[in-house]
Amino acid sequence: MTFEDTIALVLLFAAGFASWGFVEYAIHGLLSHRFRTFVSPLHWRHHREPHAVFTAPLAWVPGALIAYVGLSLAIGTLPAAAAVLGLLSGFARYEYVHWRMHFRTPRSDRERLLRSHHLAHHFRNPKVYCGVTTRFWDRVFGTLPDDWERDYAAVADRPPLDGKSNIGVIWNPRFALERIQRARRHGA
Repeated sequence: MTFEDTIALVLLFAAGFASWGFVEYAIHGLLSHRFRTFVSPLHWRHHREPHAVFTAPLAWVPGALIAYVGLSLAIGTLPAAAAVLGLLSGFARYEYVHWRMHFRTPRSDRERLLRSHHLAHHFRNPKVYCGVTTRFWDRVFGTLPDDWERDYAAVADRPPLDGKSNIGVIWNPRFALERIQRARRHGA
């Protein structure tokens, strides 16, 4: 592999990582809230049970495989692997940031801002504030209301959640299938 090939793979990884914010917005804002899709019941569960912050592999592995196969056909297997690994790294960062927003006190002004943004989505208006790791796409798509400062102030002092997240149970495929089936039966 040449130096240029290595640089190309690093750039594809970076592009995958950078694209996560848009993918996150599309999944959360469009597929979970704006339209009723296969993603909606899984996300609405998180709104009912905020402790359920992590996404079960049964929900994201098929999408990652489809992305890999599609990109492999378009650009080759190694470049596709680099891009999908970058995207999955962005997803892993999202999972960590999302967990921190619900279970930990913010460590910085940026964390405080993003936490207020996400909690405003949960407790003020679930149709807006759809970005989790960034507010950028909310600005682009008009889902950052003009009165965001008021909503942020209303949730800024909410304490972090006590107890455990759902990390211990999401890796059990039987449990994940049961939850998906139950969510479909209850229509949410």
